[in-house]
Order: sequence, then C-alpha cells, then structure tokens
Amino acid sequence: MQAIEERISDGAVLKLLRAMLRAGVMSEGGVRREVIGTPQGGVISPLMCNIYLHRIDRVWQVREHGVLVRFADDLVVMCKTREQAEAALTQLRTVLAELGLQPKEAKTRIVCLQVGGAGFDFLGFHHCLIRVASRRDRGRSVTFLARWPADRAMRQARDRIRELTRRSRLLLPNEVIVEDINRFLRGWAAYFRFGNSAVRFEKIMHHVWTRMALVIARRHKRSRRYGWSVLAYQSPDHLGLISLSGTVVAPRPFKDWREKPNAGGERRR
Repeated sequence: MQAIEERISDGAVLKLLRAMLRAGVMSEGGVRREVIGTPQGGVISPLMCNIYLHRIDRVWQVREHGVLVRFADDLVVMCKTREQAEAALTQLRTVLAELGLQPKEAKTRIVCLQVGGAGFDFLGFHHCLIRVASRRDRGRSVTFLARWPADRAMRQARDRIRELTRRSRLLLPNEVIVEDINRFLRGWAAYFRFGNSAVRFEKIMHHVWTRMALVIARRHKRSRRYGWSVLAYQSPDHLGLISLSGTVVAPRPFKDWREKPNAGGERRR
C-alpha cells in the first residue's frame, strides 16, 4: 500500500484496495486472512505484484549489473561476463531481501549463453545461441539467438491434447472434439509463433493426428491405421483440424537478432 500511495491519493480507491487485500482466501473450508502479501488468484493480485516488484526495476543499475528483463515475478539478467553475473545475483538477493522476498533457489542459476551451451528457459520459451551457415555470404556463419517452446510447454500441450481426446469423450461428435482442439492450438500457436518453433509445431501436430486417429479407431472398434486413413484420405479437410504449418515468424518482427563480432567477449545470463 505504501508503494501504491506514491502515485494514488484517492481515498476511495485506497480503501477499496485495502478491502481486497484483506478479503482472505478459502483454505480447507475456512477463511484465512493473512496480514501480508496479496491473495493468490485474486483479480487484483497480478497488478499488485508488478507494483511491488517495480522497485527492483527502479534501483537496478544497468551498467553495473547488466540488463534486467522482468515479467511479473519471473526475470533474467543479461550480463557480459561471469563476474558481472555473480555481482548481479548478489545485488538481486539484496534488493529482494529489502522487500521481504528471496529468489527461488531451484530456478536461480548463472548460464553461459554460448553456441552449444545449455541455454535457458524463460516465459515458456527455451533460448539458446546457434550458428548456421550464412545464406548471403558463402563460407561464413551467422550466430543468432534462437528460441522455441520449452520442454515443459511441450509436455503441457500434449497433456491438454490427451485430455481433449480422452476415452470418456468418445460419445461426443468429431466436430466437437476437433473444435476444442483447434481452439487450443490457435491460442498455443499464437503465443509460441515467435521464434524458431517450426519443428516443435510439427511434433505437436503429429501428436494431435495420433490422438484423433486413436479416437476414430476406438469409436469404430478398428485399428489405429484405420483412424489415420480417415484423417489423411477419407476426409477432404482432415475432419476440420487446422494446421500449424506456416504460422512461425522471425525471431524478431521484421528483423532477425544477430550477434555482433567482439573480441572474445561472452554473453551470460
């Protein structure tokens, strides 16, 4: 509330926000009213989180500790050297401690962002440096930051598709199942279409076709090969399933990210 009062002085608004913070949460049939924090799942909680953590952005020194990229409570710090990365991590712990917080140790690490390195996951994407042959200048290579859906995002997508095609939905018409799958695919692809996601999009589509072939086979008590035949040949539009082919765009709108040549410098997270 102190952070909010730096910008807002309207008493009615402040009173409403205090009431929302004190509303409490249901836990095991009872209401628990905490005196700190904001209720998880509350409609105002994401905004409150960003207001509270904005103080990290304000005190961060880019030249000294690298570039901080924050989305709600998830962040990365891009540094030029390991020494700078270690100093940034120390500074981050200090700033968070002043806010009564601490980083989650299981997800906090320093990663060397280099070709052939492990890379890192951020906001559902896996980021890593790759080197490919230049199309314009033969004999030279281009290094750029590639990104695609992380392994966890792929597992979640497969789990959702399995849920939409589970055995208990066999009584539903194909049109209903396909409509639900298409709705999920459109939303999922709209988020992950930025980057180098074509290969992983193909894997998700193969999983969709496999599951739908299984649904058809079970409904008609036939083999999975029969289900694939219905999808590929007997239905002119593949039962209405959309395709993710051609939906991927460049890593950055209108311009690819390119690494500038340097004198042996390293890029680190």
